Order: sequence, then C-alpha cells, then structure tokens
Amino acid sequence: MQTIKDVAARAGVSDRTVSRVVNGEPNISKKTRVRVEEAIAELNYIPNLAARMVRTNRSGVLGVITDVVSTTPNSVDLIRGIQDRISTSGQSILIANTSGTLEEENKVWRTFREHRIDGVLYATMYHRGIDFDPEAHAIPTVLVNCFAEGRDDVPAVLPDDYGGEEGATAYLIAAGHSRIGYITLNPAIIAARLRRQAFEDVMRRHDLAVHATWVTSGYEGPEGGESICAYEVVREILSAPLGERPTALLSGDDEIAMQSIFAAMSLGLKVPDDIAIVGFDDFQMISTRTVPRLTTVALPYYEIGLRAADKLLAMLAGEADDEVVERLPCPLVRRESA
Repeated sequence: MQTIKDVAARAGVSDRTVSRVVNGEPNISKKTRVRVEEAIAELNYIPNLAARMVRTNRSGVLGVITDVVSTTPNSVDLIRGIQDRISTSGQSILIANTSGTLEEENKVWRTFREHRIDGVLYATMYHRGIDFDPEAHAIPTVLVNCFAEGRDDVPAVLPDDYGGEEGATAYLIAAGHSRIGYITLNPAIIAARLRRQAFEDVMRRHDLAVHATWVTSGYEGPEGGESICAYEVVREILSAPLGERPTALLSGDDEIAMQSIFAAMSLGLKVPDDIAIVGFDDFQMISTRTVPRLTTVALPYYEIGLRAADKLLAMLAGEADDEVVERLPCPLVRRESA
C-alpha cells in the first residue's frame, strides 16, 4: 500500500505539503497542488481518513439532508450545484433523503453526529419555512431553499421569488400590456404569496387595475395534495369577450403556463398574439417544449446550491458572512410566448 511518503517522493515535495493538499488547505500554489494530485492519482494513494480525523477532529465529509429534492426533476440542479462546489474543496459528500418524515430526519441527524460530519446543507424541494434550531444538532448548518421560522440568525440561501415576479410583471407592462391576469400556485405556499404580492405591487405602481376575477389559483386542494385546475380556470377567463379578458397571463409555475397555452388554443386564441403567457421555474422539460416556447422566470437552483456550499465552507473556515440569509435573483428567460 502506498504511503504519504511515497506520494511526497513522487511529487518532489514534503510530507506536510501532501497532507495540506489532501486536507484541502489554502495557500498552496496551483502548480504544487496539481503535481501532488497527479502523484496521488498515479500511485492510487488512499489517505488514512481515520488518522486525519484524530489529528484534525474533522471527518472531511459534509452532509446533505433533503426531503424529496434528490428525486425531484426540476430541482436536481440544486444538488448538482452543491456537488460541483464541494468537489473542489477536497471534501466528500454524504446525501440522505428523508422523504419528508420527521422520524427519518432524526435518524439522519443522529447518524451524521455519530460519523462526526463537519457540516450540513439542509435542502427542501420548495421555498418554505421550517422549524429549525441549530443548537439542537450541534453541527454547522446552512439551510438551502428554506429558512428557519421566526429566526434571522440561521444561515440560508433562497430564491428571490418576489424579485422574479416583479421583473416579469414589469416586462409585460413594458411590452404594452395593461390588462394582466395571474394564475397562482396554492396560496398556502410562501412563494405563491411573495409572487402575487410582487405582481400587485408593480400593477399599483403603474396605476393599473388588478381584476379579482383574473387572479385565481391554478391548483385546488390542500398543500401537498393539490391537483392542477389551471386549464379550466384559464379557459373560463379567456372565454370572456375581447375587451373583458386579459391580454397577458402570469403563471405560478410552468405547468400552469403550459395548461394556459392549451386552454388558449382550445378557444382558437394564438399565443402570444391574442394572449401572452409567462411561466415561473424554467422547468425545461416544459419551457423549451411548448409551442410556442415559454417565456418564464428561472429559479436559480444550481446557483443556490453553489452559494449554499460556499457559505458552509466559509463557516467551517471561520470566515465572517455579512449576509446571513441570502436571496438569489430569479432572472426572466425570454422565449416566444410573451
């Protein structure tokens, strides 16, 4: 079995330099780091993690706790962002999916403590508040796509849902639309409330009326058990005479937007000539495949994952972070539906 001394001899550096590279320590030149990493690969050297844990009191492993994120197609980029950032830090990742159950989550936390996990990224499928007390787990943690209810001292990275819908509404108004409807997500969801508030605020700033009959939910049923009803809702709205219906619709997500396109087509209306439609999420299985392709607001899942990992690594390095709870921009992606 190859040892650290063998790697040092192959790379032409000291044992200490090899150890620093393996541990992901800073202030090592790129040239030296590459030489050591090449020697490690050539010799198939496996670091003694147990010895490192004793020496540094760190495992070199970061934990990722998810509810159903890792099995949700439109948020897989969140995990990819985390993995891409952590892969450059010389540390490993252990991902645990709780399926949204408290019992399973408690088991995961216990396992992470037993294995002396250095830090945790706690990710949720959709933007929401959670009951979280960092002192209860005694592991440095950054919340991802969620935040601690009633606290502003728990590090978190979130999408700026308000800003995203604000930009989309302003875009439609700038394009000449004054009669704008909004088909929302379940109002119980935080993102739905933030996006609707942004829509209403922008409309008021431009002295435009918000028609109550044009603002309604595209889902029915309780949170977590909703079923989509956007097609029927939009068809009813667009069945009104020309001057009594909106010329543009904002959608709570891309699935609602897709159903809105179908409803418009069923009435013989053309998108965007007769009705402009804007989605939210940029779920590309929908947004790039509708006809016309969907103008939508992108949720920056990949960037959220990257930034959350950066935040955790900074915490572990003892670096101060001025912005405890960060909200990342949700940019408008212009295609052909609006």
